[in-house]
Amino acid sequence: MPSWTWRCYAGNWRPIVGLSSIASIQRLFVVNWTGQIPHGAALASEVVVLAARIVLVVLLWRLAMRGLTLRWSAGRAFARKHWRSLLWQSAFLGAAVLVFEVLAEHVLATLLPEPARQTYLAVLLFLKNPTVIALTLVWGIGLVRQVFRVRPAAEPGAAEPSRPRPSTMDR
Repeated sequence: MPSWTWRCYAGNWRPIVGLSSIASIQRLFVVNWTGQIPHGAALASEVVVLAARIVLVVLLWRLAMRGLTLRWSAGRAFARKHWRSLLWQSAFLGAAVLVFEVLAEHVLATLLPEPARQTYLAVLLFLKNPTVIALTLVWGIGLVRQVFRVRPAAEPGAAEPSRPRPSTMDR
């Protein structure tokens, strides 16, 4: 799953970074200059960020799920067979949250002098949006893809199971 996430991100980095940059730039300005930006403008910029994230999720979903069939029953079977993988992925996600959210945003910020904290947070969020946050979105969609994808059964006498048209993410 991590290798699929990296391949997906690397193969589609332009739209991922481009759409994520909308949130990066917005966070840089709104967090760094909170007092100078009118409330209405800040709120409108949040709506633009939300729209960009929705477009990114829809784009990634369409690319990742192209040619695949998803079923709840496949998810139940996957969870029974690969529960250790799901536990490891949950642990890895928990560790990422611990490092990039708790440690980077909350603990390290308190070590800085008060005047530098707002700029630190603005720059951190600027960097996290096209990297950590975007990778987490790709990973989440990849996890759904991995768990709920219907894997074709082998045909009698066939050497390998027939596959649906591969997604562009399989490369």
